[in-house]
Amino acid sequence: MEKYEVEKQIKGSLKLYSEAEITTIYQELESGVEGLSSSSVEKKIKKYGLNEISNQKPKAWYVQLFLAFLNPFNLILGTLAIVSVFTDIIFVRAEERSWVSIFFILSMILISSLIKFIQEYNSSKTAQRLKGLIVTKVTVLRDGDWREIDLKKIVPGDIVKLAAGDIVPGDLRIIKSKDLFISQSVLTGESDPVEKSEKLIKGSNIISEISNLALMGTNILSGSATGIVLHTGGMAFLSTISENLSGLKVETSFEKGIDDISKLLIKFMFVMVPIVFFINGYLKHEWFESLLFSLSVAIGLTPEMLPMIVTGNLTKGAIELSKKKTIVKKLDSIHNFGAMNILCTDKTGTLTLDKVSVVKYLNLHGEQDDNVLYFGYLNSFFQTGLKNLMDRAILDFEDQHAHIKNEYKKIDELPFDFDRRRMSVILEDNSKQRIMITKGAIEEMLSISKFAEVDGEIIPLEEKIGNRIKDLVNELNNDGMRVIGISKKLLSKERELNFAVKDEVDVTFIGILGFLDPAKEGVGEILKSLNGYGVNIKILTGDNELVTKKVCRDIGIDTSNTIDGELIDKLEDIELKKLLGETTIFCKLSPSNKSRIIKLLQEMGNTVGFMGDGINDSPALRQADVGISVDTGVDIAKESAEIILLEKDLTVLLEGVIGGRKVFTNMTKYLKMTASSNFGNVFSVVIASAFLPFLPMLPIQILFQNLLYDISQISIPWDNVDEDEILKPKNWSAENIGTFMIYIGPVSSIFDILTFLLMFYVFKANSIETQALFHTGWFIESILSQTLIIHLIRTRKIPFIQSNANIKVILLTSAIMIFAICVPYTKLNISLEFVPLVPLYFVWILFMLFGYFFLILIMKRYYIKKFKNWL
Repeated sequence: MEKYEVEKQIKGSLKLYSEAEITTIYQELESGVEGLSSSSVEKKIKKYGLNEISNQKPKAWYVQLFLAFLNPFNLILGTLAIVSVFTDIIFVRAEERSWVSIFFILSMILISSLIKFIQEYNSSKTAQRLKGLIVTKVTVLRDGDWREIDLKKIVPGDIVKLAAGDIVPGDLRIIKSKDLFISQSVLTGESDPVEKSEKLIKGSNIISEISNLALMGTNILSGSATGIVLHTGGMAFLSTISENLSGLKVETSFEKGIDDISKLLIKFMFVMVPIVFFINGYLKHEWFESLLFSLSVAIGLTPEMLPMIVTGNLTKGAIELSKKKTIVKKLDSIHNFGAMNILCTDKTGTLTLDKVSVVKYLNLHGEQDDNVLYFGYLNSFFQTGLKNLMDRAILDFEDQHAHIKNEYKKIDELPFDFDRRRMSVILEDNSKQRIMITKGAIEEMLSISKFAEVDGEIIPLEEKIGNRIKDLVNELNNDGMRVIGISKKLLSKERELNFAVKDEVDVTFIGILGFLDPAKEGVGEILKSLNGYGVNIKILTGDNELVTKKVCRDIGIDTSNTIDGELIDKLEDIELKKLLGETTIFCKLSPSNKSRIIKLLQEMGNTVGFMGDGINDSPALRQADVGISVDTGVDIAKESAEIILLEKDLTVLLEGVIGGRKVFTNMTKYLKMTASSNFGNVFSVVIASAFLPFLPMLPIQILFQNLLYDISQISIPWDNVDEDEILKPKNWSAENIGTFMIYIGPVSSIFDILTFLLMFYVFKANSIETQALFHTGWFIESILSQTLIIHLIRTRKIPFIQSNANIKVILLTSAIMIFAICVPYTKLNISLEFVPLVPLYFVWILFMLFGYFFLILIMKRYYIKKFKNWL
């Protein structure tokens, strides 16, 4: 079925479902009020498949294998194979025909393609396996019981329950809801919340605007809902726009850096290759041979191994991080992890133990009062929204409040949202008496309180009492406690069940609850270590200034510069930027405050990480260069993040930063090796082409040399990284690569030219009849110097003495060097048109390699002194 027809079918189906009776939908989807049975679920999974969007699935292995053969390297080799068919088979006598060259060329195509396929296939499998470690759970009704299952196993007909922080697991028809607000930014790009309910408001043909539908991929901001799943996977509305969403994805700094560097190398190729072509064609009058030679040089200049080296580095980094309880959802984010120079984080669970406990439950006299705890427990027990750390701390008092299950039932709820900063439950006792119990931030609770309960009496909440409450709160805040207020309000028995936020007025303030989440032991040392690696910490929290400062003081964070959300809202961007650099603590922030701070820090040239696990952290996680969440975070936070920590611990973060920098350093090694080596080779080719009566090297020889050099670099992702290279954040710089190429590349050309003179004058390889000897001599020198450069560039220190490569790098580069030396003495020399070399040649080459080694060391010292960097 055509894509347009599928899209039309999905939209039409959703429109019909939005207008149908719920009983009709039950019948259509073979479901009911008790949900699906286990047996019917198995049938539906076979029918509909897992709940995944098709373009999120990895390519099949045979598709990856096919794509591995599609690259410029193979294109030129294929052209050479076709030419060989004519020159070695068709246009020669039967007794002179030879398939050796053709077989050799096809073998090179097969070897290079299989290496690329194996690397990329393994990387793809690893990435999928790591993603599979992060499971999004959905509350679903199966066989009459509510249970949590993997989102991927949701099928049409399932009844699901959603609360704040949840991701909508499929296209749903809402059965019932309460104050439901959804973010549909993933579908529409609009950040404003959209209200949804079980009621259908007529007049909209736009699927996302239909009021009783919740669409897959959107997330619940506040409220709660129960719905029946209509579509999943490839038949969900999200699948009709997923390709467009991919196309609109913002280019990351990693992708931009890779793109800039690739363009630099390709521009260089487009300048140098025509020069090589015209010089050889004009001087040697062999235009077709010169064309093939120039194309082979172009392949040598093309960083065709870049995708494989990058993917290999990122995959290895992801595997290493997974061993340290860090799961990478998006491989590219490893680079940003290492490049991060500012980490914005909340204090809860990061700086503190994440073990909140209720230590104070005070009445308005400042005395411990079980009545305050009792009403707080009622609120937390009956709420159906997301239970945060404070709710869980209150519910730890279950033993002394178990009886309330038989005394009250909930009849309504006003869910929490970040504007009100409070939530209410409406309960009814056995005598039908109704009461609204509200808990929330002190300022917001005082703003709706008209009365206060003192010694069992309800009295007006006068300014004196309000000031007393504020004094109590400040005392607890100074001791590092987070504080919320508790209130109650009696309601009429005859009141209709249509409660709303407007009912949260004229309440009676009962008391306050104080929560303690002490600072983690040793976290101050970890912060110093992060700072030592060039990562500055900024605390972005919704808590008030006093609590945040107390925790920060306990762990050694400077608290002299602090600003709050109220001030941030008043400042223009230019004014706020002036404060961001010197400010460490940001208090009482809204979700929009957090994302705004991160955006402005990015505009100031920083690579910013953000660590968060709540509903209100989602905008900031998406805005950050690297979003970091934890496995215990809400669904939307985990979905918005690229890095998931299995433990909310800065130690894990520090290891992630170091791991990211090691990955980046090894990628930089490849780029600088390739760029400098390619520049030197082309420079040498231009000079040789100008004075030689024959081609400096045959096309097949250049391609073979390029293949060997590429194979020698496969082990770079496993290379050791010097401590000096990971002390500071690093980012891609095409300018830096270009400068390195210009300064280091010509050094190899000096020794190439010496080799030309050696072969031309000492070994008399100076005519068309002796060109094979020249080609062989330069091939050996070139592959040995190119392989040696791997060890010289991989460290700013003296290789083999001050810094050793990983054993895999040493073994592979040694094997390539030995193999290259042996090639002229094997049967391969027939296809490659090489000849054996006399022992004296290797004595000369040994001296030249020593000279090359020491000259690079001199240039390295000069380069580091001049530019203050190496890798």
